Amino acid sequence: MTTLVLGAVGTLVGGPVGGALGAAIGNRIDSQILSRGGRQGPRLKELSVTTSSYGQAIPTHVGAVRTSGTVVWATDLKEDSETSGGKGKPKTTTYSYSMSFAVLLSSSPVERLGRIWADGNLLRGAGGDLKTGGQLRFYEGRRNQSVDPLLAAALDAQCPAYRGCAYVVFEDLQLAEFGNRLPALTFELHNGSGAAVVPQLVRQIGADADETTALPDIAGYSHDGAILADALALLDTVEPLSFDQRAPSPTIVSTRDSGLSLTADAAVWDEGDYGAQDGMRSDRSAEAGALVDGLRYYDIERDYLPGLQRRPARSPSSGNRLLELPATLSPGSARRIVDRIAARGQARQGRLQYRVPDLDPRIGAGSIVRLPDRSGVWRVEAWEWRERGIEYELSRYRHAGNGATEDATSSGSPWLPRDRLPSASFLEAFELPADGRGGATTGSTFVAVGGFTGRWPGASLYTERGGTLVPVGDSAGRRAVVGSLLQPLGASRCLMFEPDADVEVQLHDAESELASTTSAYLSTGANRVLIGNEIAQFADAVPLGNGRWRLTGLLRGRGATEAHAVEGHASGTRFVLLDDRLVDIGSEVTSADTALAALGPSDPEPVRAPVTTSGNATAPLMPVHGTARRMGDGSLALDWVRRARGAWSWRDRVGVPLVEEIERYEVGIGPVSAPLVSLVSSQPSYVVPESVLTPLADTAHAVWVRQIGDFSTSPALFLTTVSQSSKDIT
Repeated sequence: MTTLVLGAVGTLVGGPVGGALGAAIGNRIDSQILSRGGRQGPRLKELSVTTSSYGQAIPTHVGAVRTSGTVVWATDLKEDSETSGGKGKPKTTTYSYSMSFAVLLSSSPVERLGRIWADGNLLRGAGGDLKTGGQLRFYEGRRNQSVDPLLAAALDAQCPAYRGCAYVVFEDLQLAEFGNRLPALTFELHNGSGAAVVPQLVRQIGADADETTALPDIAGYSHDGAILADALALLDTVEPLSFDQRAPSPTIVSTRDSGLSLTADAAVWDEGDYGAQDGMRSDRSAEAGALVDGLRYYDIERDYLPGLQRRPARSPSSGNRLLELPATLSPGSARRIVDRIAARGQARQGRLQYRVPDLDPRIGAGSIVRLPDRSGVWRVEAWEWRERGIEYELSRYRHAGNGATEDATSSGSPWLPRDRLPSASFLEAFELPADGRGGATTGSTFVAVGGFTGRWPGASLYTERGGTLVPVGDSAGRRAVVGSLLQPLGASRCLMFEPDADVEVQLHDAESELASTTSAYLSTGANRVLIGNEIAQFADAVPLGNGRWRLTGLLRGRGATEAHAVEGHASGTRFVLLDDRLVDIGSEVTSADTALAALGPSDPEPVRAPVTTSGNATAPLMPVHGTARRMGDGSLALDWVRRARGAWSWRDRVGVPLVEEIERYEVGIGPVSAPLVSLVSSQPSYVVPESVLTPLADTAHAVWVRQIGDFSTSPALFLTTVSQSSKDIT
């Protein structure tokens, strides 16, 4: 049957001589299709890589395909350096490399560019977003497309516009993720419907193909630039094609049952004439012993990776023959195609030579006919007009409409790169006391930078000074865990571990995770979080799905934030996990700065947060475990326990370290903001003499203590209440 198509195409291109050559090629392909064992069709490319070589054919694509392309222009590697650090931090210079290049994708126009893979990972998502730095320009291959400005600047007047060819230009593509080299690229292209592959191909030689040649099972097809007749012959195995000799212009049609019948056969007159005495001779084709029982294709459900479908029950004599079809198919479509090809191959083993006395102009090569004395339908492979009748060579034909008898083999579950859309950055800024992992003498301003659910490429940090963004610190590349409360969190006295206390939070990034911990690790400061301005710790974290978590077992008011714990928190209060993903920029912030800002590749505008300079970061922690006793001489003995910034672990019989340069405390009587009596102690105890208490008024007055630090004082710890009249304490 390929002989019909190739002979017709050859006649269109080269006249009778070309037709004879095409028929010869068709005979060769026919014999290969039906021969025992082997492989038919161009070998599928196992994710071939982007190359650049002279004489390489540029393919034509129809429908949805994945192709590697050919590099037609490229620059040398471009080196950029960035220095970070300073102001007490070591300076570090990092180098990055980029490259600009152009890749030719198709020798014909393409409607749309889809995803791009680099070394098997997504470089461009379905939404058109690049996963790394750089710019991408796509040219569809229109006849009037303009010259790319980057190529024009590099090549001047020699720069081609590649009209009629689809191509892409990468400008300053960042190569750090690919080992500072040009990665292996493959491109997803969309160009109309893959079902129209036959009309698209024959149009290149000025022929037509009617609507009957549509191949609905094919989602895409790549013609690698080889002989067009070979491609048509390969498609002829998928859906038998014919040449409509009666059409006003050269037209390829699909072989269909015309419903025509041949007239009664004619007897011969002379011995040795065509056929037997009854004008008919049948045999079983010796060439049809090998049947196609497997199909290799590009699986659309596996990102165009090669797939294989086989017939479930193959004849031992089939020779395990595979058909290589450079088409994009689903597993079900591939299974239907291989079943139809096998059914037609089995039917074509029946051959018949038949002669009729008269010519029917409606019947020609490729026609499907019936015989008056034979069952089934037959295809006219060839016919010849002789002196004593019309001689037909027929093969039994089974219509291609039969579907697969069983379900298609599963495509499996291959690893496919995730296509995550870029996410905008978020920014939270706050002051924290020392956490014990670094220097405890000073606190600092921290920022929590990250991205919402999706792909976040990082962000650079700035301070806003006089309306200008000034770079500070290092760029943030690890996203912090930030969210908000989904429900109110009640007040707490912060005296003991609360095992039954819980709260639900919603994280900005649904893929971020929280982890449970043990009581031993809690005592060392594990699982610290900032809720509003309160530092807390949690023991257990239970995921609820889609970025929601339930936290159970709370330690409240950590880091001298008891005052915020007593107030409680409303729903929607910020939530930040305090870990090493925070960025310390305390030494970078000045009094002239009005805001902090983060700006990443996926941010249309900088994300801002106000500069926090409350002084809480350097304030000593409030003393604890205060006691007050009236002595026999009327004096008041006071005791308390010191706490220190960064000292999260309480050790038996060992005092906490002294973080401040000297140990000093203020003991006050009366209001904290305007005490009636202010006394200074150099140790965590003090005895207030009766002479100090006696002058006080009859009203009750609070007695409190706070630590005096190097930069500020701690919150005050209430110790007792005294009054002069009763000489008593409460």
